[in-house]
Amino acid sequence: MSVPVRITRLPHGADLPLPAYETAGAAGLDLHAAVAGPVTLAPGARHLVPTGIAIALPEGFEAQVRPRSGLALRHGVSIVNAPGTVDSDYRGEVSVVLINLGDAPVTVARGDRIAQMVVAPVARVAWDEVETLDATARGAGGYGSTGVGKEDQCVS
Repeated sequence: MSVPVRITRLPHGADLPLPAYETAGAAGLDLHAAVAGPVTLAPGARHLVPTGIAIALPEGFEAQVRPRSGLALRHGVSIVNAPGTVDSDYRGEVSVVLINLGDAPVTVARGDRIAQMVVAPVARVAWDEVETLDATARGAGGYGSTGVGKEDQCVS
């Protein structure tokens, strides 16, 4: 399924490639850093990294901005609000809040692939407020409760 999405390159991203799928089976489009010069993230530091693009998603869709697994594994770089959401009515620059969770400084250079973006349909909710909910075998169990005996659960 192909979803048409309008995109514009902002002046500071004009020379960068558009987001692209790197393989035929990839779910995410790679986003590139549109930084003017290298940005070094100290351990524990976070930085808002521009991508140099703005998009217009069709109504009923969102774009999820997710970490790249290679950056996470090799350097401990992730996204603070992962996944970040780009709403269909947002028209500003797509930016990524990177965080260095590793133990060494990491430098982000212009054009580096910093995140991936997945475009997905969004279901709209119509609340049906009721007095009680139907019972299930799981019930209210959460936070690792499935497959664990009651004696193994920690409650504080």
